[in-house]
Amino acid sequence: MFPSFQLLGREVGSYGVMVMLGVVACLLVGSRLIKRFDIDLFDFVLLMVGIFAGLAIGAVIVYGISNANIIIYVVTHLGELGFKGAWEMLKIAFGGMVFYGGFMGGAVGLLVYTRFSKTLRPKRDNLLDIYGVCIPLFHAFGRVGCFLGGCCYGIESEFGFTVHDNHLNPSINDVNRFPVQLVEAGCNLIIFGVLLYFFIKRIMESRLIYMYMLIYPVVRFSLEFLRGDTYRGFLFGLSTSQWISIILFVFALIMLPIKTKKLKATEIKQTE
Repeated sequence: MFPSFQLLGREVGSYGVMVMLGVVACLLVGSRLIKRFDIDLFDFVLLMVGIFAGLAIGAVIVYGISNANIIIYVVTHLGELGFKGAWEMLKIAFGGMVFYGGFMGGAVGLLVYTRFSKTLRPKRDNLLDIYGVCIPLFHAFGRVGCFLGGCCYGIESEFGFTVHDNHLNPSINDVNRFPVQLVEAGCNLIIFGVLLYFFIKRIMESRLIYMYMLIYPVVRFSLEFLRGDTYRGFLFGLSTSQWISIILFVFALIMLPIKTKKLKATEIKQTE
């Protein structure tokens, strides 16, 4: 739609702007939620830096994995390609981002940071709750950015939008496509609202990250059938994100009762 715009004589990408707005929104919401646990704002900001560093790295790595065929080709034809040719192909292979990689990378960033922070280590479960609340909010902004930029586009459809002159992603031009990015953004806002309500009402405390992994993968698995882009990687008829959705859903299904049992055991010990 609007992949970029001019600002002070410079071309600014719409996707990048939406990502930054998502970061700001998460900082604002998170800074309110941490008050329940008496977490210092400065500590939280540093944690956010670690989270988004992990998010960026994880998103690129999983994108590369989804382009494993390119990486394999580079490795097996290194002599023919030479350094320059191999580098150019690797830039293509790792030239994008996958949300699930970002989600897992951000979680790893949180776990690593809290592992070495004496003040935040005892509050790791609380911070994972906040992460579970904020990640769909951030994702909603990101998907609007996808819509504006023209990536992650939908299937050809009578209902939708037709884009013209998108020089960043010419494959979407002059084809009416279903706005799957906006639908996913709306779903993420609903998930954010539900988990925020759970947080406020102290429902499923210390388990909201698992609740997120039970809800979003179902949404993502379903919406993948409405995606029209074919560069996401497929295996046995399912996209990379659909396989990851299955894995995360099963993981949460296993971990939720285990975590619940541990929390109940801790409560019993505290009351004795």
